[in-house]
Amino acid sequence: MNTENEQEIPLDRPWYRAPFFERLIVLALPPLGLLLIWLDPYRRFWRKLLATVLTVLWIVPYAALIIGLLSLSGVIDLEFEGGFGPSIVRVKTVPNYAALEDNRREVKGEAIPAAGQTNRLSLFPPYWTDFRGPRRDGHYDERPLLTEWPIDGPPRLWRQPCGGGYASFVVTRGIAYTIEQRREQEVVVAYDLDTGRELWVHAYDALFSEWMGGDGPRATPTCYKDLIYSLGATGELRCLSATTGTALWQKNRLTDTGARNLRWGLSCSPLVLDQAVVVLGGNGTDNQGVVAYDTLSGRKLWSVLSDDMAYTSPMFVTLAGQPQLLVVTGRRAVGLDPDSRRILWEYPWQVPYDNAIAVPVLVGTNRFLLSAGYGVGAAMVEVKKNGEQFVADTAWRNRNLKTKFNAAVYWDGYLYGLDEGVLACVDARTGERVWRDGRYGYGQLLLADGNLIVLGGDGQLALVEASPRGWFEKSKVQALRGKTWNVPALACGRLLVRNAAEMACFDLRRRRSDVPSTANPVP
Repeated sequence: MNTENEQEIPLDRPWYRAPFFERLIVLALPPLGLLLIWLDPYRRFWRKLLATVLTVLWIVPYAALIIGLLSLSGVIDLEFEGGFGPSIVRVKTVPNYAALEDNRREVKGEAIPAAGQTNRLSLFPPYWTDFRGPRRDGHYDERPLLTEWPIDGPPRLWRQPCGGGYASFVVTRGIAYTIEQRREQEVVVAYDLDTGRELWVHAYDALFSEWMGGDGPRATPTCYKDLIYSLGATGELRCLSATTGTALWQKNRLTDTGARNLRWGLSCSPLVLDQAVVVLGGNGTDNQGVVAYDTLSGRKLWSVLSDDMAYTSPMFVTLAGQPQLLVVTGRRAVGLDPDSRRILWEYPWQVPYDNAIAVPVLVGTNRFLLSAGYGVGAAMVEVKKNGEQFVADTAWRNRNLKTKFNAAVYWDGYLYGLDEGVLACVDARTGERVWRDGRYGYGQLLLADGNLIVLGGDGQLALVEASPRGWFEKSKVQALRGKTWNVPALACGRLLVRNAAEMACFDLRRRRSDVPSTANPVP
């Protein structure tokens, strides 16, 4: 921008070289303004440099202003996909309610069999009944799977629209359960696993909305003894019949404890422990950070911790021979005795904005991994018993695995996770990175049959060999459209994936032709 005094400007300077005109061009069209600055024969070299610096500084807010105006006018859509700042997308990943209603009307006139009796899968014992699997570790080991996919991906059983939110599925007796946002209501929904057919819906008025993450619930329900426990983003905790969707009891986690909601909404998947369902969440409470309710009556049993909470889910683990609750709060990780509720040990762990999101990963009998994005990285924590006391020390800590909200998996001495969107392998013993390759965005992954099933941040589904020898992608297919942050689920050889707009089910069962002749048939 021109900083010359008026008396220094030659009298024969043309009108389009006037300081006012050039400044106007810089403000309206910075690239053209830069060109005019450097073609100006009346401007000294050092003044050109100064004007260039000022113009470049103006380009950033200028671009943000233009993009914002285009977004408000509907010309483009902006969506936060997990990285720094929003991305320009063709279509934002939001529910298509018209398509959802059309899909429901197609089967409205058909007779709906009783839930749990819809197919032969109802005869199989419950398996994937919790967030990230039966141990919350992202491992599937129910049965052998198809690990060599056709060129166009594994067989797809169904694909259909769904409501919003970031919950995953739990599955029992041939029925898949999730929680969605449908307009002004949160709904817990039961779907037939093999057909995707809606069996029942439990709806209530609740809407959590924020401009970065979007609308809808964040936490995956939990299934326990034919009961479904769900926690909505605004604190609605419900116990439902898995067969009919009827509510046995309900509480609001926030109003019940006087807590404030988290900035991005409650995200804790309920943990059932004996006769108690344990939930986290909410800030500003005294001794109410972790609360346990009776599984059958909803009566509050106990509460503990005054920490501001984060976005993780509790885990029941055994560390150094001691069964315990592993809880990550906004400032630390703690081990809680489930009987006395006393703190066995604590480990400082703080992520900017209290955004500890990825659940811990158990490694061996006395170690677990904490990991986060925002430049934090990962820490391997070792819990030891010293006399009657427990201590938690750092085995290693570095930035080789920065998982933002997508937890890693542990397999055969190595950790695999999405390091700021890039798949990475880290030696669990030393923390050294072995390899980093394959860009999948801010998606999620599971481990099955020695392979990683990666659901990318843009809806791509990939099969990658879990090996320290290097990155080997065996197959990739577009499973969903749009931003996909939801964790996949696996049960009875069926892979369930969803995002805030649609969901699909893929058949990963091995056929007789895929296994040796001596093997038993896989149902």
